[in-house]
Amino acid sequence: MNSEMLKNEKLWVFPQDPDQVPESLLNTEKLPPELAGMLHQRGIRDRQELEHFIRPKQEHLHSPFLMKDMDRAVERINNAVKNGEGILVFGDYDVDGTTATALVHKVMSSFYSKLDYYIPDRYKEGYGISFAGIDYAAEKGLSLIIALDCGIKSMDKVKYARGKNIDFIICDHHLPGDFLPEAAAVLDPKRKDCPYPFKELSGCGVGYKLMEALLISGNMPTEVLQECLGMLALSIASDIVPVTGENRIFLHHGLSRINRNPSPGIQALLDVGGFKRNEKGEYGLKTDRLVFGLGPRINAAGRIGHGKGAVDLLLAENAESAASFAESVDIQITERK
Repeated sequence: MNSEMLKNEKLWVFPQDPDQVPESLLNTEKLPPELAGMLHQRGIRDRQELEHFIRPKQEHLHSPFLMKDMDRAVERINNAVKNGEGILVFGDYDVDGTTATALVHKVMSSFYSKLDYYIPDRYKEGYGISFAGIDYAAEKGLSLIIALDCGIKSMDKVKYARGKNIDFIICDHHLPGDFLPEAAAVLDPKRKDCPYPFKELSGCGVGYKLMEALLISGNMPTEVLQECLGMLALSIASDIVPVTGENRIFLHHGLSRINRNPSPGIQALLDVGGFKRNEKGEYGLKTDRLVFGLGPRINAAGRIGHGKGAVDLLLAENAESAASFAESVDIQITERK
């Protein structure tokens, strides 16, 4: 085969010799040897691991309390609620940040009212925690900021906030530097000292884990988390994190939620995007439609308008308000094109 042909041909390469695949995997579900070999390459060794892979279940998720500083984060929030402190939910302006902000605000507002949320202006404040956001919290008398999808390297911002008697809880998934911010808690599975088994959560995924731990600690119902799975699926797909481990479980159940019973905000996004239900009454969306169909509309809010509009949409409680927000977001994506 000459070099010109190589440019135009795609070659399938099976590095795993089927003869080396365990019989326990070859005999499971009557798998073809080639498929069993590919699964073996992905680290799947036996029937139980295969079962977890093809039938993702939420009971396979790890305890949120395995994450470093989770106990400190939960304690700080519980103290804030007990003392009636104002809490600011702060997220970045992209899909991961806005879905994380909406998720945490939705869960916390189910049992606490002294909440606000803040998305930085992309052009005036830039990425991540901003001095303007901290000043906003100070002006509003908010003494705790929960930062989502950002903050792991914001030592100067956290120090500035401490000077204003404002504490931070950092929920990030980016790789930390040599030093961590002096926050009340720093949640990041990529911390070198964090024993959490799965390292590839999205920023929204870290926020989900915090909310799960918070509800468990207070013996509160966790049904609200199920309502947020669609937002979590959007973050995983749009942030292009690995679809393995917990992300695969979250994406599986989040897609199911979007296809069958989307929240008002996501329903409105589906409507303006021209998506239709099939004969089963479902949308039948797969991950690629989240990446290229829904994600860009949310991103457009933060790039053309303001990311707060995306959070407003995701938090909409009825079809009428959701439709209004979605129409505005759709206009923004048209402008971006």
